[in-house]
Order: sequence, then C-alpha cells, then structure tokens
Amino acid sequence: MRSPTDLHRQSARLQRILPFLGWLPRQNARSMRADAIAGLTGAVLVVPQGVAYALLAGLPPVYGLYTAIVPVVLAALFGSSRHVVSGPSAALSIALFATLMPFIEAQGGDFIAQVLTLTFLTGAFQLLLGLARLGVLVDLVSNSVVMGFTAGAALIIATSQLPYALGLAPIESSGFLDIWPHMFAQLGDIHPDALVVAGFTLATCLAFQRWLPRWPGMLLSLVAASLLAAWLDPEHVSIQRIAAVPAGLPPLSFPDLSLDTVRMLTPGAIALGLLGLVQTAAISRAFAARTGERLNHNQEFIGQGLSNLGGAFCSSYVSSGSLTRSGLNASAGACSPLAAVLSALFLVPIVLLAAPLLHHIPMPAIAGQLLLIAARLVDRHSIREVLVVSRSETAVLLITFFSTLLLTLEFAIYFGVLTSLVLYLRRTTRPPVVECPLSYAPVAIQQVTDASSSSVIRIDGSLFFGACESVARRIDHFDRPNLVILAAGINFIDLSGIHLLQRQARLCHIRGGKLYLAWPKPDVLARLQRAGLIDNDSYHETPTAITI
Repeated sequence: MRSPTDLHRQSARLQRILPFLGWLPRQNARSMRADAIAGLTGAVLVVPQGVAYALLAGLPPVYGLYTAIVPVVLAALFGSSRHVVSGPSAALSIALFATLMPFIEAQGGDFIAQVLTLTFLTGAFQLLLGLARLGVLVDLVSNSVVMGFTAGAALIIATSQLPYALGLAPIESSGFLDIWPHMFAQLGDIHPDALVVAGFTLATCLAFQRWLPRWPGMLLSLVAASLLAAWLDPEHVSIQRIAAVPAGLPPLSFPDLSLDTVRMLTPGAIALGLLGLVQTAAISRAFAARTGERLNHNQEFIGQGLSNLGGAFCSSYVSSGSLTRSGLNASAGACSPLAAVLSALFLVPIVLLAAPLLHHIPMPAIAGQLLLIAARLVDRHSIREVLVVSRSETAVLLITFFSTLLLTLEFAIYFGVLTSLVLYLRRTTRPPVVECPLSYAPVAIQQVTDASSSSVIRIDGSLFFGACESVARRIDHFDRPNLVILAAGINFIDLSGIHLLQRQARLCHIRGGKLYLAWPKPDVLARLQRAGLIDNDSYHETPTAITI
C-alpha cells in the first residue's frame, strides 16, 4: 500500500502534466454558477471581436469565431493562470497579416493554408520552449519592447481601417507608408453614409464604456450600426458589408508542412510565438499581482503551444491571451479557468445559429470598433513614464515603434529585443567605479596605509571578460602606490577579472605599494583562493582586508 507521501507526489506529478486536475475537482455549485455567467458574457463579447480581428488578419470573419473555441479550451485546460482567457487578439492578427502579406494575397485558399501552417509552427515553437523549461525567456523582452510594438501595431491597425471608415475602396499596399498616398488620392470618393456609420459605432461603444460598462457594448453597437446602415443604404451600394459567414462547427484543417513552406514561415512563427507568449505573460502577471496567484511560465508556454497546435487542425489562426476578455472574465466574477472553457462552449450555438446574420454587419462599423481597440492598445501612462524616467528604455521603445512601422513586424520584435539586450550588455560591461575616502575602508587597511598614498574605489558590478577593459581604463587613473578595492558589489569574477587584479597588484608593487581587497563575497573569495592570489592564513587573520 502506498504511503500518503507517495500518493501526494504522484498527484503533483499528474497535475504537472494535466494542470486542470488541480482546479477542476474543487468546483462547487457556487463557483460553477459564477463561471457560467462569466463564460456567457465572454461568448457574447468575442463575437464582434472575433469578426473584427479575423478581418484584421486578412481572413474570412468566421475564422475569428473558430479561434475563440478550440484554442481557448486547450489554453484554459493546460495553462497556468486561472484568469487569462486566450483567443484572437489585435496585435497578433495584424502581425500575422504583416508576416504573410509579402508571400501571398489575402483571403485566398493558399493564404488560409499558410495561416494554418504558421499557426502550427508557432504552437510547436511555444510548446518546445515550455517543455525545455525556458519560461524565463519572456523576461528578455522588456516592457518597452512590448509598448513600442503595440503602439506601432495600433497605428497600423488604425491606418488599415481608415479606408473602410471613410467608405473608400480597399487599398492594396505593401506597408504602412504606402497606404497613405493611395488614401489621399481617393479622398474625393468618401461616402458620407459610411463615415456616419463608423462615427455612430465609435460613439456608441464609448457611451456603453462610460455609462454601462457591464453591458455587451461592442455587440449592441454592431446591432445598432447594422440597423442604421440598413436604413441609410438598403441596397448595399454605398456601405460595404462583411462577407457571408457560413454556419457550422470549425471544420478539420491540415497545415502545409512541406519543407519549403516550413523554411519560409519559421522566422515569422518564432516572432509570433514570442509575441504571443510575452503578451500572455504580461496579462497573467497583471492578474497575479492582484490575486497573489503563483504562476508557472513554463506551463503557460505549454498551454499556449497546445492551443495553437490544436487550433491549426481546427481552422483557427494564431491565438494568445486577450487583455479585454481576461479583464471582462475577472470583472464578471469568474472563479477558475472553467469560465474560459464555458465561453468557448457557449459560442458553439452562436456560430451555428447566428453566423448568417453577420453578413448584415457594415464594414465601417467594424472599422469604428477597431479604431477604438487600436486606441486602447496604446498604454499612454506607461509610455509617458518611460519617456520621463529612462533614456535607454526610451530608445528601446522608439526603435521598436519605428521598426514596427517601417519593417516587417517579426523583425521589429527581433530588433526591439536585440536593442534591449545590447543596452543591458552595455550597462553590465561598464560597471560603476566610484572613488571613496579612506574612511570607507576597513580599519585593518586604514592602520597600514594613509590617505596621501592610497586610493579607495568601489566597483559595483561583476568582473567578467566583458567588463574588464572598461574597469581597467578607469582604474588606470588612480596612480597612487596603494589601491584599495571595496569588493562588496562584485558578485562574480572570472579568469579575465582575476588577471586584471594580478596586473593591478603588479603595478602597485612597482610603485612601492600594495593592492587591497575589502569585503569580497564568498564566491569571489573562493575563486581568488583557487587562483593562488590570496593566502588563506592571512585572510583568516583579517577577513575584511586582503592583500594581493
């Protein structure tokens, strides 16, 4: 018979493989009722969002609804956060379209096949990161990169939707800058009816957000805008409607895994996977800070990877955590990830019964909602904070922002991450070297030296190969016989750092003085002892003052 300890270990091991076993058995009537209400609210909200985001990705609108079913269930069952709701998102939709736009024309059969392949590769990349326990990688993408990217994506979203809001013909362009000349050339063809519908939708959404925030404002505004468009343009002449949406469950699909296609789409899949993980991690951290929940980024990677892998076979495109639906889920009183699962299940009858009605939704109404979504993507408060507090973070934000506008979106993400790493390495390879008075040194050193013949410096950083040259140049300015290094701030030293201390000790000896090391940390001290720079006996006599 197994002991309770063995059973506990087996249960914990099983929960690591199937995380939903940790929260599903704890459900009761009260929590299930709360999750059901939150799930129904989320299902209603995702209808207009899914349609809008699918159009933003260059896909038929029904694909946005498909992406809110199977991927949502898989992410909820196998993820780590109890509050994050996955599905289609604005940033990933525009990033997906920008990634594939150079290869093929939108809305075609080949385009959808490439979308499925890109979704599969994105999920495989995320799953591999999770299985390799590389959840720490999200920490390499700074908030400034995310803010710069989302601000640039918001501007691209707004620009891409302006022609629909103005009633202009769709503009085929290859980038953010190309769309403006074409749009200015068509300003004489603006349809006032389309502009009225877009403005009405935007105003209605803002009114619901201001006075009735718990109501499904986006859905009700689409219904009202559709009625207004039917009155203004009953013949469907001046106001464009979305394409017909077939009713039915998500059909099975199969990505194209030919070698050429995989080679072509892998760079974009890595960028989309990283963006989706960073976005999901940011949302989960925000909710965890409020609730005290402990997160497992590795498990979240696995959940997101499985959701995209499963979605690729169920006519879904790349998904990630959604801030809007996660916030609504929490405010609606959700108690567990079961709310996200129920939102996907509640969406099924909506897709089966109401999908044909989506054909009456005017494109200017969708454009109005996307303009509002784009405005909400820009975190103005955080951007102002970055601009005031840190010049290096400001540089990262601006570089990522303009890269998003001028380059393909996946390279914008890579460029932003690379800039963050370069600035981080620049700081770590230039640790501060601060001159201090002799009174800062240990008493044992003060007794054998004097201020006129001694320099005291504090090094606040690791002495490794990348920092030694910078530290050596600044130490050379101190040419007194004795040099005292306050080493409490040195967390790590490698062989290059040891050689630097040896060289400095020789220079001090030539000048008739000595090199002293004060308060070294145990790891640093152990390395110096193994290198033979420190006499163990002399160290035990004066442990805070070491002569090299």
